[in-house]
Amino acid sequence: MFDLSSELQFQTSRSSGPGGQNVNKVESKVEVRLNIPASQILNEEQKQKIQQRLKSQLTTEGDLVITSQESRSQGKNKELAVKKLYAALTKAFEEPRVRKATRPTRASTLERLQTKRVASERKASRSRKNWED
Repeated sequence: MFDLSSELQFQTSRSSGPGGQNVNKVESKVEVRLNIPASQILNEEQKQKIQQRLKSQLTTEGDLVITSQESRSQGKNKELAVKKLYAALTKAFEEPRVRKATRPTRASTLERLQTKRVASERKASRSRKNWED
């Protein structure tokens, strides 16, 4: 792909989860940020795709934020966060496959109607008039 390492900003904080007393002392959680609008490496088309497809992960300033706290090691979490970032960007740039419209098969239609018939009979058997007999 491309090297964004010059544009990435890292921030660390205390992680939750396993680690015993270490959790209270060491900042092992890593947050990586990439400012999409200010990026020199991404072209306008790529920026548009990211803003459309990853809008839930963007801040109001346009930063793409990815966090990692799986490991107890800050270095490992930094590595994982960068991998997650590249995976998210790769997925954002992929073109979705065009869906081809198809008709339901005869068997699936018959099965659906049979299921509806059985459900209808089951509900009809619960009606009040069946209790009067």
